[in-house]
Amino acid sequence: MTEEAPIQRPIPAAQHAIQFVDAGRIVHNRDKAVPQPGPYQILVRMEAVGICFSDTKLLHAFTSHPRKSEVLSGLDASVLAEIPSYAPGSLPTVPGHEPVGRIVAVGDKVLRHSVGERCLIQTDYRHLPTASANAAFGYNFEGGLQEYVLLDERMIVEPETGERFLIRVGEEPSSSAVALVEPWACVEASYLYRERSGPLPAGRLLVVADAGHAVEGIAELIEKARPTRLTALVADAQRPIVEAPGFDTMFVDDLADVEPEGFDDIVYFGAAAGRIEVLQDCLAFRGLINVVAGGARIGRAIALDVGRIHYDLTRWTGTATASVTEGYAAIPADGELRSGDRLAVIGAAGPMGLMHVVRAASAGWQDLSITAADIDDARLAHLEAAAGPIARSHEVEFAVVNTRTTELEPGFSYVALMVPSTALVGDTVAIAGSGCRINIFAGFANHTRAQVDLDRYIEQHCYFLGTSGSGISDMKSVLRKLEAGELDTNISLDAVAGFDGVADALAAVEGRTTGGKIMVYPSLPNLGLTRLSELAVRFPTVAARLHDGRWTKAAEQELLSAASRSDERG
Repeated sequence: MTEEAPIQRPIPAAQHAIQFVDAGRIVHNRDKAVPQPGPYQILVRMEAVGICFSDTKLLHAFTSHPRKSEVLSGLDASVLAEIPSYAPGSLPTVPGHEPVGRIVAVGDKVLRHSVGERCLIQTDYRHLPTASANAAFGYNFEGGLQEYVLLDERMIVEPETGERFLIRVGEEPSSSAVALVEPWACVEASYLYRERSGPLPAGRLLVVADAGHAVEGIAELIEKARPTRLTALVADAQRPIVEAPGFDTMFVDDLADVEPEGFDDIVYFGAAAGRIEVLQDCLAFRGLINVVAGGARIGRAIALDVGRIHYDLTRWTGTATASVTEGYAAIPADGELRSGDRLAVIGAAGPMGLMHVVRAASAGWQDLSITAADIDDARLAHLEAAAGPIARSHEVEFAVVNTRTTELEPGFSYVALMVPSTALVGDTVAIAGSGCRINIFAGFANHTRAQVDLDRYIEQHCYFLGTSGSGISDMKSVLRKLEAGELDTNISLDAVAGFDGVADALAAVEGRTTGGKIMVYPSLPNLGLTRLSELAVRFPTVAARLHDGRWTKAAEQELLSAASRSDERG
């Protein structure tokens, strides 16, 4: 890899920054102070930051966003008080959690980071819990949509592994390509997250059975993974079946009597829709509900909390038989594609949908077919131009479908949903074939409920998957592909901007009018939103450096130069 010496620039006293100051209120602050790093702190100059749909959620929710609240543990209050970029609650914050930057200053007690390092920034602080989520860069800690950002070394080293959240990266890839690793890593994580195919060992187990329903498999369940606590709400005749030898079962008469912290596993022998809807609220973080219908039918759609699938990693399984073990046996090991899969990507022509399509098309699965569904012909044409050649080069059957005019037929073995529409969640079950994995990638807010035909879900052995964010390993995996030339993350880039273009960029992302990602360059604060298709008019020398319409490092370098010259003339 060719290394270039970083350019040393003086650190100014003030900077441009984008700030969210209240729900729906965005400000381009042209005079935000550049913080001086304390003993444990690191100052990073931002090179590029991607715009994410999640930024729009923070803008609208602000104080009610689960990642904007205070850190509850993992850092002492005295340490948090020393970090000027900590901005919980109603404090203004800087968004931007898809960044790449370079370390320009460090405090005298910083041990793991050095001036001059170019870094991809992992932004999801899962070791710092909030009341209903966890802390994150770009939420309750200021993010990358500013020229300089301050980080504290005490919060950016993973406690379990000792790995840095600032991942070193070489000089060869463009800033945009590195910043785009974060959203690509989120896609990667959604397929590689490991599912558990049995009850949580030493977990909290709730068994609920309707009167008259057969109860089978409890002894085998407990033998496989002995819970710390077993709570049961069952009829008197069923108590002997639920009681385990040598285990103290807690029997209750009403769900109001169960533990408020929730259960890691809920096994329900029955088919009452209302009871299922109530039981899901008893799930703990990463909790799993197993509906054992025992030959009965639920008979109507249930209001299923799809937000918790995405953010709390809750899971649903079930069986039409009376045996609890069959429900667990239907759970896949992970969310990965399989050879022979018939994949539908719903909302495929948007930025994240394109990533899902390209990942699937280039992964090397045999006998894979991809149906890329959207409702915009222009965006579908863009998707066909970008992903079609990749699919065909890997002998993957590929088709784009406008679902306004063409209805998808049932039979898909994998569905990836990009659009946060509750109606579409129900549609994914309707088009599912046997054993279908349904990747709910669209980020529904917690406690968003969708009407789901759980009878069909169980009968078809469907399985809802959902993850939020990515881990260090996911980011390193994508970064390796980028640096090895196996993946060009810039394929997903549709537009560029400076700070003056951020408001328009957020509106475009929220309105789903962009066919790809938008990259913000903090060193070009006055640049408005500019689509790559517009470069020939606005910046012809930049357009000349695109490759088949795709963003390149040469185009990025020319933009930084040309836009700077334009600012000087203006």
